[in-house]
Amino acid sequence: MAGLNKVTVDDINVKGKKVLVRVDFNVPLKDGVITNDNRITAALPTIKKLVADGGKVVLCSHLGKPKNGPEAKFSLAPAAARLAELLPETKVTFAADDAVVGDNAKKAVAEMADGDIVVLENTRFRGAEETKNGEEFAKELADLVDGEVFVMDAFGSAHRAHASTAGVTKFVKETAVGYLMQKEINYLGNAVETPVRPFVAILGGAKVADKLNVISNLLEKCDTLIIGGGMAYTFLKAQGKEVGKSLVDDTKIDYCKEMMAKAEKLGKKLLLPVDTTVAAGFPDPIDGPIDVKIVDSDNIPADMEGLDIGTKTQELFGEAVKSAKTVVWNGPMGVFENPTLAAGTIAVAKALAETDATTIIGGGDSAAAVIQLGFADKMSHISTGGGASLEYLEGKVLPGIDVIADK
Repeated sequence: MAGLNKVTVDDINVKGKKVLVRVDFNVPLKDGVITNDNRITAALPTIKKLVADGGKVVLCSHLGKPKNGPEAKFSLAPAAARLAELLPETKVTFAADDAVVGDNAKKAVAEMADGDIVVLENTRFRGAEETKNGEEFAKELADLVDGEVFVMDAFGSAHRAHASTAGVTKFVKETAVGYLMQKEINYLGNAVETPVRPFVAILGGAKVADKLNVISNLLEKCDTLIIGGGMAYTFLKAQGKEVGKSLVDDTKIDYCKEMMAKAEKLGKKLLLPVDTTVAAGFPDPIDGPIDVKIVDSDNIPADMEGLDIGTKTQELFGEAVKSAKTVVWNGPMGVFENPTLAAGTIAVAKALAETDATTIIGGGDSAAAVIQLGFADKMSHISTGGGASLEYLEGKVLPGIDVIADK
């Protein structure tokens, strides 16, 4: 899975052809304004390449989870407008079309010149036809570009077999991956399959259940596995420690015991928090002031809950990262949305920023944390896909990659 042996945009000739590109323009919006355009800028290299090569570039993406059919607040219009600002030399047309591939879209595509761009409306406006990989919608998307070329560049959606990520490939002659997909697969794939050692993996986040297969797979690949965040308390309880009111998944205690035994058997280091930042309860509001104290992990008071790693743990985890050559991090160390409880996540981000290792941030909350805290430019690679990067780290084959032609 490491090396990507897929046809890429460098292997195809798109001059004069219509190209459907599945991008990930699922950007955060507040009152119709984009608050972070990372996903749009991440798609630019592929878009610019296809435009420069004289393709007629038709972009499709989902945005959010519209439950009641087409809704203005889920429209891709703001994303199309932002793209037009980023590409002032290129003609960018937004096809306002609740059916995504209705008359407006067909007219816009029919009027394209080589090197033009048309942005289609939110693919999820088609509801289950998109998410359940409906064949008819997939064929309509392909027909819009005369079944000529499909380029997959939406890593954030590659773990879903939807009409616009997988189904459409059945109806087009040529398929390829874009530069963003290539970069994601090279970084994540190489980190997991052929890492430069020592290889340290850091897992955080609230729930053990979300990361079961990741823990098991990474234990086989890495040299040291660090576990922080809410999921650490289930491990601590599995060690027989008292965890007070901390988040615990009692159904996963045996699993945690198995993983600790597996680490020992494989001769891998499994690091858990040695101290923890506790409070009387979860902060409300989440970013509000909160009284905390730091206690050893085997000394959590019965009426308190752990909400971040403590200072000794910050040092322990930081030391483990110092000697690493490859680090993969997925999930924050505590309730990072709260300034008081972000200390553990900041410490880990700092440790990664200061190491010479290849550092890969696996999307989702850890990517948000690294960007928010100002460490983005110090990381080798920040994944654009939360769920997709997790499934990739589990060793799963992602449907959106699987359907693209091999070289």
